Amino acid sequence: MTDEEMKDLIKQRKTLKLTDDERKKQKGCFIDLPCGNTHYEIKGEGEACVLVHGYATPYYIYDKVFDCLVSNGYRVLRYDLLGRGLSERVKTDYTPELFAKQLAEITDKFFPDEPFHLFGTSMGGSVTTAFCAAYPGRAKTLTLLAPAGMDNFEPPFWMKLCAAPVLGNILFSIIGSKVLLKHCAGELHVCPQEERDYYIREFAVSIRYKGMEKCTLSSLRRTILRTDKTTENYKKVAAQDLPMLVVWGENDNTMPIYQMPRMKEICPNAEYHVFDGSGHIFLFDEGERTMAVVLPFLHQNSFTSKGEAK
Repeated sequence: MTDEEMKDLIKQRKTLKLTDDERKKQKGCFIDLPCGNTHYEIKGEGEACVLVHGYATPYYIYDKVFDCLVSNGYRVLRYDLLGRGLSERVKTDYTPELFAKQLAEITDKFFPDEPFHLFGTSMGGSVTTAFCAAYPGRAKTLTLLAPAGMDNFEPPFWMKLCAAPVLGNILFSIIGSKVLLKHCAGELHVCPQEERDYYIREFAVSIRYKGMEKCTLSSLRRTILRTDKTTENYKKVAAQDLPMLVVWGENDNTMPIYQMPRMKEICPNAEYHVFDGSGHIFLFDEGERTMAVVLPFLHQNSFTSKGEAK
């Protein structure tokens, strides 16, 4: 991507309002849920899988995981969390409870009587554990990819700065989406340049629409930094004996791997994998490597139509 294209994408941020007319121009589908209008895609046949993305990057972060699951005989739902991507920028606090409610509402629409394999990446770990704690029995497995939420997480300086009530609001309103765009692909290490460019261009689509900065700032303060609350949810999920898979990148700079020993204390029965040399976004960066671990875990914990393990 040229510097000129990046400058042009930055100029387009916060220039549009997310209206019904704008939604019609975009790919994917939309559904009006009680908690807010939600952008989603569902495809495939077979056992249900639900993919929950993280802090800022919308559902396209799961492109390779989504396609692989569909081709391997799963019915897969992915969607944009409220406040990012093409989902509604609702005016509320962006807490784990809000995101768990959105997840409950959308799965009630598509899988009302069917347990599903649940995935969460980065902040999606906080979302999915809040959901599993509040709605036990809905998920049949939980796959966590570089998850957030451990109470030993040490926030970097920029997070602490943005958490400040007044200063954080000013900084985020001025440069929040610009910084997110410029650094969104910073932890892609091995994918080709054309995939990096695609990743940045797709991210730029979501920040064209006004309101994302306030939503992501609220998510930072009320979800990412509320590790005490999320750690308690991890403890509740561990008590359910829900089959769990946890994968971390060795060189993750966003949710560093030093958190994994703490997670092992809380969730000792989970299956753990570490990807040598990988960063935070390995699910997109290294799709084949990711699915080589995920597919055997799902198969081991899949069920027949009679509810019996395969």
